[in-house]
Amino acid sequence: MEPARVLFVDDEPNVLDGARRQFRKDYAVHTATGGPEGLAVLATHGPFAVVVSDMRMPGMNGAEFLAEVRAVAPDSVRMILSGQADLDSAIAAVNDGHIFRFLTKPCTAAALKSAVDAGIAQYRLVCAERDLLGQTLQGIVETLTDIVGITNPVAYQRTTRVRQYATAIAGALGFAMPWDLRLATLLSQVGCITLPPDLLERLYGGAGLTADEEAHYARHPQVAAQLIARIPRLEPVAAMIGHQLTAADFAALPADPAAWEPRTLSTVILHVATSLDERLAAGDQPAAALRHLQSALPGLPEPIAAAIGAVHAHSAYMDTLFLALGELAPGMVVDEDVLSADGSTLVARGEELTRERLAELRGGDRRPASPRIRVLMPA
Repeated sequence: MEPARVLFVDDEPNVLDGARRQFRKDYAVHTATGGPEGLAVLATHGPFAVVVSDMRMPGMNGAEFLAEVRAVAPDSVRMILSGQADLDSAIAAVNDGHIFRFLTKPCTAAALKSAVDAGIAQYRLVCAERDLLGQTLQGIVETLTDIVGITNPVAYQRTTRVRQYATAIAGALGFAMPWDLRLATLLSQVGCITLPPDLLERLYGGAGLTADEEAHYARHPQVAAQLIARIPRLEPVAAMIGHQLTAADFAALPADPAAWEPRTLSTVILHVATSLDERLAAGDQPAAALRHLQSALPGLPEPIAAAIGAVHAHSAYMDTLFLALGELAPGMVVDEDVLSADGSTLVARGEELTRERLAELRGGDRRPASPRIRVLMPA
């Protein structure tokens, strides 16, 4: 295992020289003579397991520096090593920098090493928990989306389109999609497993639904939200999905979406992407779909309307490729009906390829009639 990276920040060069001498065999030691230089080192040589900072430094004190560290490297364990141990300084460091240890000078090498070792152990624990959580969530999401694909292929195809529309709209807004919005787009149609596939086919085809069917369809976001809310830490995702058919009160929000809370903007993007898919699936051209949304959503901010206008078709934000069956990969979207030799449809246009779907195509009795298949993948 590589030695852990530790950053010492102090305006006294002799303190930094001592840290390098004492710990060069134990850690990958980096030093900086102040907060601004420490942030630069963090950006160029990070990530760091532990950041140890002096408290009283010119320009940017230790509490201010560690607050910045927390913003740009939240996993790094933060410590204060200071000759100043007054109560106000300690409170500021704890509240602003969320420090792990507050050590006072003079501090023996053994005491400092013990604190840094504890910080490294904490850092590794946090990283391991995050990686485990990420793998667990990925497995849950893949399982749920596979269930949708098996039980309701129409809803699965819609999931693919909604995700693509949301990605394109967020990109046009210059909004980096946060993790909860990415998961919300993938899980938005989970509640549709309770709906008959023919109901969705009629809905997306522009056919009318009965009052009971309309009510049944309107409940699918809440069904999904209730299921997903049971998964620890996915409550924000469940809330977005539960509001995917609910229009925002734009009059109560700032005129510029850039001033909104990220979660508010994410919820609006999911709603708009879902509404856009309904209009396009019903046969509207993009311009007509945009006019309909502007009419249905009074006060829709102009930047969001412009972002919707940028979503013309899959090809607007995906590359078109003609690939042989063996070259296909999960995540690609079929851009034409894949037919067998007898003319039956093996994969419908707009379906995202999964590992299971590819296995069926490659190992099944019926294989694509065409040697190459037109697919889309993110540009």
